[in-house]
Amino acid sequence: MKKSSFTTRPARIFATSVAALATAAVLAACGATDDGATSAAGQAGSSQQAAESARTDSPSDVLASTAWETTGAVDQDGKDVPLADENVSTFVGWAYFDAEGTFTMYDLDDAPKMQGDWTVTEDGRTRHIVAKDDAGEVMFERDSDIVTLTEDEFTYRVFPDENDRSVYFDIVHTPTDHAEPTS
Repeated sequence: MKKSSFTTRPARIFATSVAALATAAVLAACGATDDGATSAAGQAGSSQQAAESARTDSPSDVLASTAWETTGAVDQDGKDVPLADENVSTFVGWAYFDAEGTFTMYDLDDAPKMQGDWTVTEDGRTRHIVAKDDAGEVMFERDSDIVTLTEDEFTYRVFPDENDRSVYFDIVHTPTDHAEPTS
């Protein structure tokens, strides 16, 4: 016995409507529009951008995420300064900041330079280091203005004369895979 089109039509309309609503919900959740302008690659890019913007890495997390190598220096006029220049040479080397708040630094020839404790302000504007000797005694403390702190660059500013803020050097570091030297 054949069913009339009248009795199957509402079921088809209902099933088609449910399928259309489900598809619309999936596309909306993916950020797509109904005009077909969003491609699969665009959706993937949007998802990646959303994931990156949702990252909550603190400035401290970023600093501790990699080893850093001094790769440049720039003066207050934006001119490159050789790393051997007496105003910047003491800041040149390898730096290792661990997530527990301690650091070690080495000259580029892997000779130990300093060790101690570090922090970065929550706003990412200042790094504080407490340099300590081998016995754990404090040798000095220093605050440095952070110019850039991203996964690709860590730059801080030093002032040869703390009373003259018009003359400064930005010490530029980039990530390195240089293994921390062993003592």
